[in-house]
Amino acid sequence: MFREMRRKNQKLDMEECAAILHRGTSGVLALAGDNGYPYAVPISYVYCDNKLFFHCAKQGHKLDAIARNRKASFCVIDQDEIAPKEYTTHYKSVIVFGEIRVLEEETEKRAAIEILGRKYAPEGAEEALQTEIERFYAALCMLELSIEHVSGKQAKELIQK
Repeated sequence: MFREMRRKNQKLDMEECAAILHRGTSGVLALAGDNGYPYAVPISYVYCDNKLFFHCAKQGHKLDAIARNRKASFCVIDQDEIAPKEYTTHYKSVIVFGEIRVLEEETEKRAAIEILGRKYAPEGAEEALQTEIERFYAALCMLELSIEHVSGKQAKELIQK
């Protein structure tokens, strides 16, 4: 169903892909947008239990696209170092594919925003996190991307010999 990577020697194993997804702070969410155009938007996320969670407003381009087609991909760039003398870039990246949905059930929505909040403020007090969540909760929409396929790749110059 998903394409095999052509340059298999550059493929990252699932352990490294998961590490990249855990340490990343943003990526690009790609959806089927308006009038057949792709819609790709940079967005913060959290990776947990083979799922990605995002927050957004309760209306807008993302939600319109998801309502039409739940299939999505998400790309995280972990490393991007230009090597000018080599005319190349030393990179590591991961792309995930899956279906995305709006979290409608309150306990799911609440758990997702708490996980996301703890990722971006790990040293913060729990009380402060809860206060911040309450401040925006009424206007908040949470999305869950259930991962069906993961593909990670690195520059050939980074391959461990």
